[in-house]
Amino acid sequence: MQIELSSQPRPLNHYPLYWAECFGTAPFLPMSRAEMEQLGWDSCDIIVVTGDAYVDHPSFGMAVIGRLLEAQGYRVGIIAQPDWHSAEPFKTLGKPNLFFGVTAGNMDSMINRYTADRKIRSDDAYSPGDIGGKRPDRCSIVYAQRCREAFTDTPIVIGGIEASLRRIAHYDYWQDKVRRSILADARADILLYGNAERAIVEIAHRLANGETVDQITDVRGTAFFVKDLPTDWTVIDSTNVDKPGRVENPKNPYAIIDQSVCDASPNNDQAPAAEVKLEGKLARVQQKLEQRFKTVVRLPSFNDVSRDPVLYAHASRVLHLETNPGNARALVQNQGGQKIWFNPPPIPLSTEEMDYVFGFDYARVPHPVYGEARIPAYEMIRFSVNIMRGCFGGCTFCSITEHEGRIIQNRSQESILREIEVIRDKVPGFTGVVSDLGGPTANMYRIACKSKAIETACRRPSCVYPGICENLNTDHSALIELYRGARAIDGVKKVLISSGLRYDLAVESPKYVEELVTHHVGGYLKIAPEHTEQGPLSKMMKPGMGSYDRFKALFEKYSRKAGKEQYLIPYFIAAHPGTTDEDMLNLALWLKQNGFRADQVQNFYPSPMATATAMYHSGKNPLKRIRRDSEEVGTAKGEKQRRLHKAFLRYHDPANWPMLRAALKDMGREEMIGNGKHQLVPTYQPRDTGSYHSPRRKNSYQARSGRVKKGSLLTQHTGLPPRK
Repeated sequence: MQIELSSQPRPLNHYPLYWAECFGTAPFLPMSRAEMEQLGWDSCDIIVVTGDAYVDHPSFGMAVIGRLLEAQGYRVGIIAQPDWHSAEPFKTLGKPNLFFGVTAGNMDSMINRYTADRKIRSDDAYSPGDIGGKRPDRCSIVYAQRCREAFTDTPIVIGGIEASLRRIAHYDYWQDKVRRSILADARADILLYGNAERAIVEIAHRLANGETVDQITDVRGTAFFVKDLPTDWTVIDSTNVDKPGRVENPKNPYAIIDQSVCDASPNNDQAPAAEVKLEGKLARVQQKLEQRFKTVVRLPSFNDVSRDPVLYAHASRVLHLETNPGNARALVQNQGGQKIWFNPPPIPLSTEEMDYVFGFDYARVPHPVYGEARIPAYEMIRFSVNIMRGCFGGCTFCSITEHEGRIIQNRSQESILREIEVIRDKVPGFTGVVSDLGGPTANMYRIACKSKAIETACRRPSCVYPGICENLNTDHSALIELYRGARAIDGVKKVLISSGLRYDLAVESPKYVEELVTHHVGGYLKIAPEHTEQGPLSKMMKPGMGSYDRFKALFEKYSRKAGKEQYLIPYFIAAHPGTTDEDMLNLALWLKQNGFRADQVQNFYPSPMATATAMYHSGKNPLKRIRRDSEEVGTAKGEKQRRLHKAFLRYHDPANWPMLRAALKDMGREEMIGNGKHQLVPTYQPRDTGSYHSPRRKNSYQARSGRVKKGSLLTQHTGLPPRK
């Protein structure tokens, strides 16, 4: 087997169009034979099977991939939320000429279906009528198997968030065990991880040109089975890279440059920041990078990581260190006798390519087959615009960086403003309010490393933890200009910012905070401190409350200056790894002292492949070198303790008072029981403890979100006592 990877990708719009481009653009990608006949098609070249309802909008993965392939000249059909109990619904559009593309949708199907307490959800924001149960558990696996049953010899390509986050042996929260790669269970031919535009386009053209799917081994962002390792590659065992059994610090083979230029890293044996200052060293860095592109790191096998939590934490650490497209090495992992090869991550899209992907003629509404049925996920985003991708925050509980990468991919201002005009002219129900200009974060637009050479060499997991890297350009001027341009569009009355704000980054630009607070806050602004205590914050890779206090001061200052009464709504997470009962008590006291009451609360959710999930499962901290005797990370796992941590966040709910009183006594903190304003819970108990409801309107606020990183939603109160 020969694998030759390229670091210079072909631009998405530089491929020769497939012959079927003569059919033109479909008003909607067809979901039935009748629609295919209306378009003059006798067959589909590619069929996308998805667990979400088909909404032809750039916020929905099946629409982006489908329209991208259509723009390359292919006839693309959609099978959305098929009945998975037999293979017949997967034959609806006939046999695809090239391949099936299978995705669970915009969310992992298990997270979509179950709460953090493993209870079944009755709703599904990505289904018509908000009705749950429209897709199977482990959706990608089931759909791929049914596609195989329907047409045995058709290549199957799986991708999307579920496939991306389950590509290696991973801890599964719902079974409380380590599962093998989803590629093995799905019986698919190839897996695409991360943003898959580059990979899917190249694979489509190569299959169309006569290659077989097993010949496609050199595409970044893909995983596939191999029988033997290539003889011209250097193979490194991961335990030689990061030895789980060593107590002393061995030489760090991860360092691709001289240690003297890595001191910006918070941990020298962690991912160094590569502060390259000497011209002479850049050449040596480049030489070592070229060597890395012919090196594969062998991870511990599925059998090993499933039996040994320490090796699982070690494998997680190695995986996360190999995520920068500029220097990541290939990985290989044995899965019960089968070897799965993981090529390095895809090269991020350029601004021109982002504009290309978002500039297709999307219908921007659900497919007509759904009639008047409401699809909540669409309602949430139909008047919003995605301005960027990626996140360099690196929060350990969040899947954004793991899927989209930490290098920000930006659209041009012209493309974004043009989309707002399209929404104004095309989307039914638009009243002049743009609900969001954002993406994974609200304020990382056009923020990047000051040096491409440094960015290429850097191996830090976060650019903003434990502090903002000195090599990060924190200029928000492009975002300010974008906001002003959006407000100036005819017919636009208000532009709101609803995406999560990275407030520790925002305080570096007071002008941005003023612009945001003066023009783009609709009374409430959501931010995510996640916790107040350093124990859990250090495991989350989140800043301390000092950054929150600085932002709060700016927020209040500019709200007063604008003559507006506006409120901050902070999110907090209960039961995150590294959180003790004492930490939750201190958080509850902070909430009470600052007049906050939680209206919605969520416990930590161990999503597949997250660093925090590795902490949850292994009890080790993969942010540091893993050793047998390295730092232990405690986690609230039992139902009783997880309920207690949630109860601390809802200290004001009388239904929680008996549990909190008992816990405070066990903790030796009985002084926190009493009727004083500095005590947490009163001594008395109302007769009816099930009738408590938070006050509404100004004193309370509720929202819904599909994001895995969501914690509790809070609003500031005016000191009103709990209802009795």
